[in-house]
Amino acid sequence: MPVGKIIKALSGFYYVWHEGAVYQCRGRGNFRKRKVSPLVGDMVEFKAEKQDEGYILSIEERKNEFVRPPIANVDQALIVTSAMHPDFNALLLDRFLVLVEAKRIEPFIVISKMDQLTDEQTEKMKDYKQMYEAIGYPVILSAVDDEEAMDQVQSHLAGRTTVIAGQSGVGKSSLLNSIDPRLAIDTNEISESLGRGKHTTRHVELYEIARGLVADTPGFSSLEFGDLETEQLPECFPEFVEVQDGCKFRGCLHNKEPKCAVKAAVSEGKISGQRYEHYLQFLEEIQKRKPRY
Repeated sequence: MPVGKIIKALSGFYYVWHEGAVYQCRGRGNFRKRKVSPLVGDMVEFKAEKQDEGYILSIEERKNEFVRPPIANVDQALIVTSAMHPDFNALLLDRFLVLVEAKRIEPFIVISKMDQLTDEQTEKMKDYKQMYEAIGYPVILSAVDDEEAMDQVQSHLAGRTTVIAGQSGVGKSSLLNSIDPRLAIDTNEISESLGRGKHTTRHVELYEIARGLVADTPGFSSLEFGDLETEQLPECFPEFVEVQDGCKFRGCLHNKEPKCAVKAAVSEGKISGQRYEHYLQFLEEIQKRKPRY
């Protein structure tokens, strides 16, 4: 039986890409019984007499998956954040980075709307770029019609399955449209009264862009650390992982413990104090989370 990749799921149909053709398939009834649901990004075994009459027979093991947005087997996350309208939000960016790190997915960051900044604001964004790049995250500063930035983004997309993430109104769909105008993904102007964009994307779909596959999704609608445990959180901060072997206690949460190498690195300016503050906020949020049974 042929094996293909689900590139779209819509109204109970799964669109499977195989050797340059797309097959419209339904899931077999036993998936429902086993409480398994095929996801965009799944590699599946399927059977199809015609291109619009296929059935998914089995789903190959996933290397990762998200619940919201529902997608599997992602290689990397393109996190888009805007410098203005909505204003740059380092806390929200760090939240996205933690969620992506928790799934062992590589992130890279695009800061959009750089052309709307004053010189002073531009310098501040360059400082953020330097800080995140020192941690190991690629950062691209992007303006309208910025061909160099678009070339950089495309080089990251080639040969990989990428999920695009970021709050509404930061320019995710505009970014994809500027890379590949054939997409013509709907975009909406920012709602001035709300200060944020309206969601324009209705379903998860993988688009072939820049020799890779990119998921334009209805956004990470859940930014809660639902299944992240306290001891996992430090692992989602690469700069902590780099020094934590120097902590006195194994399993150090870098909070109230004495002789903590992370806290020492923060006080010496080797780790961003702002990133550490965000870490403590996330830690408190996870610790206060109600247990689920």
